[in-house]
Amino acid sequence: MHVQPTAPVPPPGCPAHDAGGRVPLYGPEFAADPQAYYTYLRHYGPTAPVEIAPGVDATLVTDYTTALQLLQDSGSFRKDARRWRDLNEGRISPDNPVVPALAYRPNSMFSDGAEHLRLRQAITDSMARVDARKLSQSTEQVSDYLISQFGARGSADLLGDYARQLPLFVFNELFGCPADIGDRVLFGITGMFDGVNAERAVEVLFGAVGELVALKRARPGEDVTSWLMQHQANLTDEEMVHQVALLLGAGTDPLGNLIGNTLHRLLTHDRYADGGGLIDEALDDTLWDNPPMANYAAHYPAADMEFAGQQFRAGDLVLVSFAAANAGPKLSAARQGGNNRSHLAWSAGPHACPSKEPARQITVTAIENLLNQLPDVELSVPEESLVWRPGPFNRGLTALPARFTAVESVRRPGAQAHSEAPARSQESGAGRKRERGGMWSQFLNWLAK
Repeated sequence: MHVQPTAPVPPPGCPAHDAGGRVPLYGPEFAADPQAYYTYLRHYGPTAPVEIAPGVDATLVTDYTTALQLLQDSGSFRKDARRWRDLNEGRISPDNPVVPALAYRPNSMFSDGAEHLRLRQAITDSMARVDARKLSQSTEQVSDYLISQFGARGSADLLGDYARQLPLFVFNELFGCPADIGDRVLFGITGMFDGVNAERAVEVLFGAVGELVALKRARPGEDVTSWLMQHQANLTDEEMVHQVALLLGAGTDPLGNLIGNTLHRLLTHDRYADGGGLIDEALDDTLWDNPPMANYAAHYPAADMEFAGQQFRAGDLVLVSFAAANAGPKLSAARQGGNNRSHLAWSAGPHACPSKEPARQITVTAIENLLNQLPDVELSVPEESLVWRPGPFNRGLTALPARFTAVESVRRPGAQAHSEAPARSQESGAGRKRERGGMWSQFLNWLAK
């Protein structure tokens, strides 16, 4: 007698029946064990029907080869979110929580064709001018400062006190933010990703970046903002604001998650305790198994089409699951064969991450400096009690509690503020009163001591 194979069983707690047959990529159950969801999704084939927020349907690419094909086919799949049919036709409310991460803005992430090439080249060329030695120096200074804030306690939340804050400070330095603007940039980005009064946070961020652009028009410096402005792409002030806001937002929250996820791996896997190179190895393994952007890279078919055995209509929302593609069975041989950087954590194709090398450098430097200063750091709670953020896009912890032997952090001899622009006393905006109590101001004051 022929026995029919049993159908794949949804992971525990998966309310797929409540999402019209679509698998929900949100909530605590998904956050606790996303790989169980990705395993289940594979039974649909290389793409699967998902819901990324209540009422927001999407197709998720879970297969590595299919993901590469989509990411590299800029003719069939477009990035301009004004093509998103469900949003255009009113099936999704503009105040849905996932809309801010997907809605169109005039920057390189949401552009196609010649316009994308122009905006992207300005970013790529400007980021290429970042001096690696100065970047390491800046990262170490920020690391020293953050450790000095909690080192004497003997305990810290390595995510909230360190991993999430460090990229914000480093990027403020890279983009030449003076004290008052830098304080508001940090407030805006932190508020956007925390989801606390996000609308106000976005308003503050774009207002601060607008003032930064005006300041650099008048007084350019040796920083990414000035280099973007001087680029032959001739960016307008509006384009400048959106490119800088994109780089600050897209560069800081995922990078904070990457630092946090790599620290989590180092603190929960004994095999990294032996010999040199442990940080680089842990970083690559994290990019494979726990990438900070798990599901993103929104694309829209330019026309009705068939792709990967599925029918798509023009304007359908299609997302790439970097986390699922990395963990697919097809990649196990490549990874075991020593090709440890063929993952998709940085995406691929024309919209791949333009600053993966600086991101790696910041991550390695930040973790190396932390472990050098706190060599006996360890988790202070059971690993199974750690909680992961519940959204569909990012993969990051809510906290990483740790303990260590208390230290009195002292700045290294000869450490100085190496970027003149952020430390200069400059007013930005007519009649604005200078506020000196923000995080960036406190860091600059610490540097000046």
